[in-house]
Amino acid sequence: MGILAHNEHTARTAGTLAGGELYVGLMSGTSLDGIDAILVAFENGRPRGIAHRNHGFNPALRRELMDLHRSGPDELRRAALASAELATAYAAVTQDLLASTGHAAEAIRAIGCHGQTVRHDPDRGYTLQLNQPARLAELTGIPVVADFRARDIAAGGQGAPLVPAFHAAVFGASYHRVVLNLGGIANLTDLPPGGLVRGFDTGPGNMLLDAWTQQCWQEPFDHSGRRAASGLVLPQLLQAMLAEPYFALAPPKSTGRDRFHLAWLCGHLHGDERPEDVLATLAELTANTVAAALREYCKGAKELLVCGGGAENQDLLARLSRILPDMAIESTASAGIPPMWVEAMAFAWLARQAVLGQPGNLPAVTGAAGPRVLGAIYPA
Repeated sequence: MGILAHNEHTARTAGTLAGGELYVGLMSGTSLDGIDAILVAFENGRPRGIAHRNHGFNPALRRELMDLHRSGPDELRRAALASAELATAYAAVTQDLLASTGHAAEAIRAIGCHGQTVRHDPDRGYTLQLNQPARLAELTGIPVVADFRARDIAAGGQGAPLVPAFHAAVFGASYHRVVLNLGGIANLTDLPPGGLVRGFDTGPGNMLLDAWTQQCWQEPFDHSGRRAASGLVLPQLLQAMLAEPYFALAPPKSTGRDRFHLAWLCGHLHGDERPEDVLATLAELTANTVAAALREYCKGAKELLVCGGGAENQDLLARLSRILPDMAIESTASAGIPPMWVEAMAFAWLARQAVLGQPGNLPAVTGAAGPRVLGAIYPA
């Protein structure tokens, strides 16, 4: 890694400009709502977002990615084809991003590309993100850093969440902050001043809300949480879902669509519930599990910074405010980074860490045996 990182530094001096080193971060999360791309300049190690683009998935590719979360016929070939199509989609959004800013590929030091998670079982020693980094490097002419989670799992960690190291670098303050990423899965990063940074997945974020909205109303998500706000919480359903053993596990822990999926939800339903009431109960589940984790593991926190797609769900934020009346709840925009930029920017940061040969994980977060350089580098 050290030699390769040095060679990249030597070969791509154009990636260090007057405005700082330039990286692209790409993220497509478990919500499958599209690909976020961000161009980031690092100035004395501090990231500054320059521009952002989001491309929705081709509907057929989205359906296939959803199906590949479950075992099925000919899935190895289908996963390989989906990986190739994903790389093409990643290249398209990268090229759109650079065209919007007027930057040439030669100006970019590297792309940090997370890939699309379809399996995650760290306790059995594996995680799988669909991607073809070599194809992405070929299509863009830019080095690609990918496969970030595998090394942490090899070192005995959960391989997730990885963004807390970035959160600590950019959101640390003189007072006790917590960062809540409301993606498909919700995760917390605890940032006590001068203390040990911790982070973990609390459970479902938008994933079940989106899946239920798509099934009942054929819409991609519940805009601003309006449908959930019109429903009533079903106490018995809420208690049944809260009995899921994952919620009682102590960190470090991580989860995903392997555990929380539509079939899991439907297994708790009787069939006579109003759809909007189920949606309201799912929103309450997310709010309750986040709040319980905050109270248990982030004692003394004064401020909650929210990022991810759920930062735009006003109903969900209102539920959090009701359950946590003494907590100041703000978007990460108040700390300088728009909420939809944070995760993609984190993978630009992780790519830079890999290129510099610096660790990208936090063992206290993932449970890994120690700090590790994350990701494999694919030259242009």
